[in-house]
Amino acid sequence: TYVAVMKMKTFSNLTIVVLLTSTQVGCSFMHSRKMNWAPSLFLLKRDSIRRLSNIYRSTVVSMDRKLSADDSCSEVNTEACEVPTEMKGPDLPPISSTSKRLFLVRHGEVINPGGNRPVFYGALDVPLSPLGELEAKAAAQYLSQFELQNVAASPLSRAIFGGNEIVSLQKSLTDLTILEGFKELDRGDWCGKTKDEIGPDLERFDACDETVTPEGGESYPILKQRVLSARDELLNLTDHGKASAVVSHLQVTRSMLSDALGIPTEEMV
Repeated sequence: TYVAVMKMKTFSNLTIVVLLTSTQVGCSFMHSRKMNWAPSLFLLKRDSIRRLSNIYRSTVVSMDRKLSADDSCSEVNTEACEVPTEMKGPDLPPISSTSKRLFLVRHGEVINPGGNRPVFYGALDVPLSPLGELEAKAAAQYLSQFELQNVAASPLSRAIFGGNEIVSLQKSLTDLTILEGFKELDRGDWCGKTKDEIGPDLERFDACDETVTPEGGESYPILKQRVLSARDELLNLTDHGKASAVVSHLQVTRSMLSDALGIPTEEMV
């Protein structure tokens, strides 16, 4: 799990804290095709803090060994994994009476619907892997040190699981808020296909060429519009001086961060 504190450019009264629940996801997120997030990310390494360029990296789930790109979730001995009972992260300043804080949590590792084929699954309701469930529990444990006014989630099961884990460790919360706008990017007919199978249209799509939007899917501008609407709905439910959390997805998180950092939609992927 990564914990990142974002320096906002367009929100002076909002602090966003990001939790990315996978080493590979964290790396792919930070090294987007057009956008270099690294100068804005500060991540902590458990037990010791190590500076690497402008990045601090943190692993808060203890595993027998590190995963490589070719490892599958079935190879990880999840029974031997332990979620620490106490999490440490970046020192966060108190929330002022005129500010709000939003924790963005990316769901845990999923079971790839393509098996050994690295396919896009977008808004398909794919389940978490055993490791993904542990990652969600680790994120919830980290957040248990903060008093959250609201916890919201995408309507997809992989996000709902993480949201319920967070709620279960909060002293004053009993309900999870489901917001449709936090659902992952719908890739339509591209779901179940690899990058090579999609072909050159994928690069044009990532650059926000809406003429190549897959049948039954949605473009990044449409995604971002509904995500920001859901974000505003959650912020309206959050009082000044309070914090809330949302469990969602990679492209949803990118949408919120690119807006907060003043980065154009066509450069967020």
